[in-house]
Amino acid sequence: MTAETLLTEMPSLSKLYVNAAATAAKSRLVRAEPVLALPARAIEVRGVSADLAKVTEFAHLMGEPARDVLPSGYLHAFVFPVAMSVMVQEDFPLPLLGMIHLRNDVEHLAPVLFSDELSVRAWARDLTGHRSGTQVQIVAEIHNADGTELLWRGVSTYLAKGVFLPGLDKPTTAAARVDFIPPAPTAQWRLGVDTGRAYAAVSGDFNPIHLSVLSAKALGLRRSIAHGMYAAARVLATVPQSKPDTFYWDIAFDSPMFLPATVSLEVVDHRTDDGAWLSSVFTAWDARTARKYFNGSVSAGRSVID
Repeated sequence: MTAETLLTEMPSLSKLYVNAAATAAKSRLVRAEPVLALPARAIEVRGVSADLAKVTEFAHLMGEPARDVLPSGYLHAFVFPVAMSVMVQEDFPLPLLGMIHLRNDVEHLAPVLFSDELSVRAWARDLTGHRSGTQVQIVAEIHNADGTELLWRGVSTYLAKGVFLPGLDKPTTAAARVDFIPPAPTAQWRLGVDTGRAYAAVSGDFNPIHLSVLSAKALGLRRSIAHGMYAAARVLATVPQSKPDTFYWDIAFDSPMFLPATVSLEVVDHRTDDGAWLSSVFTAWDARTARKYFNGSVSAGRSVID
């Protein structure tokens, strides 16, 4: 990053979505030359802390008790307004609305407490072609208040489907298709049509693709879909129940969870000979059609993210 924008307070997600909608409407009326590079600056906000009421609501939605240590899924929601601020900049080349979540890689380097005063920093990188459009990575970091200690780092990969920017190479061959054979499930979720709205209420992520059939159809989807980070946060609430101070997790999304849905889930734990937890691998799929939704892992220790 060659420059930095320092904000005085945490951005409002509702205002950011309004700005994104206004930008989308303007782009339909005015054909501007496409921007072919990412903003060369990070966005940072300092001296912020978690909202205890929201932390409690978030934990209860995921079926876990509220604790002093902030849940891993909540930390993604906590940094999301700053990450989203990166994606609504005028010189950001991709439309925010309708963006599809492909993958997350997250590293916890130390416990983050609800009482901690924190700094959050985010920026964009790796604008690349994709067979279905253009993808980009958004990096977000949580530091202690003075910025001297990195506590948490996440890399989110997004796809702007149908947006093909000139000059970006697309994969010349499609990835080999691997048939998915569902294993025996270890759990099952029943997600109602209001799942997206419930998660939006505790996370602040009111992306229209998650809220209703009408708002999702306006962005090209046949029905509303569950947030990818709802799924990740719900898995992480119990995998494992008690986490070490330092751990890493990743999740890759194969297909959207159209609501309502019945989700089958398999979790496989790996432990030492004396029973100490080392890692867990999880996979989820549609209980009716066997279509794979997502897979990922949680591991003790540190896994350096590029």
